[in-house]
Amino acid sequence: MNDSLIIESDRGIVRLTLNRPEKRNALSIELLRRLEQAIERIAVDPSAQVVVLSARGPVFCSGHDLKEMVGRTEAEYRELFTPVIARVQGVATAAGCQLVAACDLAVAGDEATFATPGVKIGLFCTTPMVPLVRAIPAKPAMEMLLTGEPITARRAYELGLVNRVVRNVDLDLEIKSLTDTILAMSPLVIRTGKNAFYEIQGLDEPDAYDRAIPIMTGNALDHDAQEGISAFLEKRHPQWK
Repeated sequence: MNDSLIIESDRGIVRLTLNRPEKRNALSIELLRRLEQAIERIAVDPSAQVVVLSARGPVFCSGHDLKEMVGRTEAEYRELFTPVIARVQGVATAAGCQLVAACDLAVAGDEATFATPGVKIGLFCTTPMVPLVRAIPAKPAMEMLLTGEPITARRAYELGLVNRVVRNVDLDLEIKSLTDTILAMSPLVIRTGKNAFYEIQGLDEPDAYDRAIPIMTGNALDHDAQEGISAFLEKRHPQWK
């Protein structure tokens, strides 16, 4: 049996590859557990600076494995819908679209499509909806959810679901460009900024400033902020801690 999730690490980049191409990379309970465990390990690994989630085969992820969703108990359904965070290429439907919407950055091949088609089989994409409505405007999100029809990579870019659209043959090059840029930054600052981004995202403006000011103050006192400012003034490359 093939390993459902391939994990590779190289110089700060952790690559997680969905490896169920014969099942259109459907998210089985076993695969979701592997993803969750991998992300938990990455979260406490100071050497991990960038995570790239991709997939083998022509389909990135077709969503939850429907064979595992028939006749399950409520507790098993809750386990199945464990939230995941990813970055994606290829066709992404249902929970596969959820992976894209929940990721921090997304690069799509120009042939990719995205859909939340659960409504067509009587199972509304409620959990995929959670990150989707935070990633794109309400009206197009509702259209995707109510019709189940796919959108193109270009439309996904227009809506803000993905950051960049490139030719499929250029995906690796584009991902390398992003990872190289992020790897050049302070790992501490990247982690601080990402955490702050999601923490203040749902707050109103006064509460967001109340939370952002102490975070930025603490950041300013860190070694890497002082080093970065000094390096800028001295016209040299910073040496991150």
